[in-house]
Amino acid sequence: GLQKDMRMAVELWTEAAELGSIEALYNLGTAYSLGNGVQKDEAKRTQFWTRAAMQGHVESRHNLGCIEGKKGEHDRAARHFLISANMGYKKSIDTIKRMFIDGEATKDQYAGALKGYQVAVEEIKSHDRDEA
Repeated sequence: GLQKDMRMAVELWTEAAELGSIEALYNLGTAYSLGNGVQKDEAKRTQFWTRAAMQGHVESRHNLGCIEGKKGEHDRAARHFLISANMGYKKSIDTIKRMFIDGEATKDQYAGALKGYQVAVEEIKSHDRDEA
């Protein structure tokens, strides 16, 4: 069944992570977050997402911001969202905007994230134009 397949997926992701796959690190973090194929484990979830984020995985970086936010560590959360926004991740802009509205992020943090996001999007657009 599905649970057996998820256990196999976790084994394969573990192997891929050992071989350097950033996506596998993210998938392992997600598996531990949800308890898919493994026992739910917040410490392992955070460890895998941190390793992926350190290697440039944008969704992992965003998720770390969410974890910090839930802990009430709004400044740390905002820093994670700023990094992922600078990588062009729209969800991080939406999140830091909500934090700003709720008084959990400063105007400077929100403005910085917005500016970084816009720069990233422009770079992607100009890269796509160069490719065409």
